[in-house]
Amino acid sequence: MTLPSKMSALIQCHDGYASGGDRDMPKDLTGLVELAEVPLPEVGPGQALVKVARAAVNPSDLMFVAGLYGQPRVKGAPAGFEGVGEVVAGDTPLIGQRVSFFGSGSGTWAEYALTDAKQMIPLRPDLKDEDAAGLIVNPMTAMAMFGIAREDGAESFLFTAGGSQLGKFMIGLGKDHGLAPIPVVRRAEQAGDLKALGAAEVLVTSQDDFKEKAAEVIKARGPRVLLDAVADQISADLFFAMPKGARWITYGRLATKPPVLREMGQFIFMDKRIEGFWLSQWMREAGVEKLGKAVTDVQARFATGAWSTDISATLPLNEALETSAQALAVKDAKLLIAP
Repeated sequence: MTLPSKMSALIQCHDGYASGGDRDMPKDLTGLVELAEVPLPEVGPGQALVKVARAAVNPSDLMFVAGLYGQPRVKGAPAGFEGVGEVVAGDTPLIGQRVSFFGSGSGTWAEYALTDAKQMIPLRPDLKDEDAAGLIVNPMTAMAMFGIAREDGAESFLFTAGGSQLGKFMIGLGKDHGLAPIPVVRRAEQAGDLKALGAAEVLVTSQDDFKEKAAEVIKARGPRVLLDAVADQISADLFFAMPKGARWITYGRLATKPPVLREMGQFIFMDKRIEGFWLSQWMREAGVEKLGKAVTDVQARFATGAWSTDISATLPLNEALETSAQALAVKDAKLLIAP
């Protein structure tokens, strides 16, 4: 295949981190990335070049381009964490194959992206691009964190952002493995749909009796793991209401104002812990057998219809800036970019 010397990409407009105090997640991409023609990435040892078919826009992507993520931005570099496409060059036997991948060398919101050749995921032929584009960040996180909850031995587990794509995946896992999922959401209208998916209970933070209902559910169900994408005061209060040995595992920071930890004695006398979860580190440390099983199980759940990806829109690369706001306003659905 003859490759071009240049490509179109949505490149980052800023360096480093945002300044100026607390900021909310952006509602569109304007001012954060810009469409540009840039040189095709050069493939180095241990890398592969992928022609992107679809790229996901995750909350972590939005936090990153806004300078609110745990890693600094690089001005002029293509954005986008994950996608699906065909391997066209590199230090790999997978040339010509369709893979899901992290844009570890160059972002996925582009016609081509670099990735670590060892971390590409070859795909089943019956897996749709719409599911494969977001195969890693949410599904693999759900699989990994559900494993943590399952190994804990309790009969239930709590998780925030319960109506998100990742939250729905964890509800399905809990239902199928006999571990009662308890999602925490903001909007009451989400509760019925989540119950239909298999949620044992749904805690709605906007309801007047939220604190009382949460205390009742925690006492009855005894969850010891809180999987948290928000990291706000509600998350902290739920954690301190949980029983002895509880673990608060945070994998995101949707809230920009940090919580106050009011019950510090629980860390001493109730053996409680706060932990962080980063998928990239988990994938590096999981081992070949554990990681391979997770990849196989994730693909099987999509291929069989146990999981599905709710898509708000699939936008061409050259239209994403102008039309992203409308697609991002759709709750609990994913925006895809098609170069």
